Amino acid sequence: MAAAIASLTFSTLVSSPKPPSLSSPTSLFPPKTLLSTLSSSLLPLKLRPRPTPLRFSTAAASSKICAAISVGDKLPESTFSYFDDADELQTVTVSDLTKNKKAILFAVPGAFTPTCSQKHLPGFVEKAAELKSKGVDTIACISVNDAFVMKVWKKDLKIGDEVLLLSDGNGDFTKAIGCELDLSDMPVGLGVRSRRYALLAEDGVVKVLNLEEGGAFTFSGAEDLLKAL
Repeated sequence: MAAAIASLTFSTLVSSPKPPSLSSPTSLFPPKTLLSTLSSSLLPLKLRPRPTPLRFSTAAASSKICAAISVGDKLPESTFSYFDDADELQTVTVSDLTKNKKAILFAVPGAFTPTCSQKHLPGFVEKAAELKSKGVDTIACISVNDAFVMKVWKKDLKIGDEVLLLSDGNGDFTKAIGCELDLSDMPVGLGVRSRRYALLAEDGVVKVLNLEEGGAFTFSGAEDLLKAL
């Protein structure tokens, strides 16, 4: 009897048209094998995003000095304001200052700031007569300050008509020539001002441009422009 059952079982396995499935009850391994367990445990590691490396800007530390304006360029048109000797508010354009003229335009980061008040502006006042003797028609100081501040600054330094103090209050001209200086992180609240520079223009075309790094004062003084004339 036992021999007959064994023979029948063997015959059934051999003659079956479909091989036994690994997922059927006759499978040698349960459905969740060691391989599938490892795969599912490793899958989240494969999909986990890689951390983004930290990047630090070096723009502030760059020594490259550049601006939108350069030697040979025509100065962009813009309007400045100032108070005249009669204490009347006036406006003047870049064309008014430079057309058919030899003009020196120099900019300071701010009225009443130490270097601007003690060195930069006084230097041009002192050398104004010498500069004009060399053919300069206009000498103007530009700052991103309002005209009221510029008027009081002029009075404080006892400046006459040697140098015209101009307000670029909204920074339109400063932005147009690419000379903005962002001092927003300064505790005194300066905001966006102008970089220090001195330029010589003939009939509105830039002939000399001495652009400082930020507010440094190294080669944009009156003596430097005298050497260039």
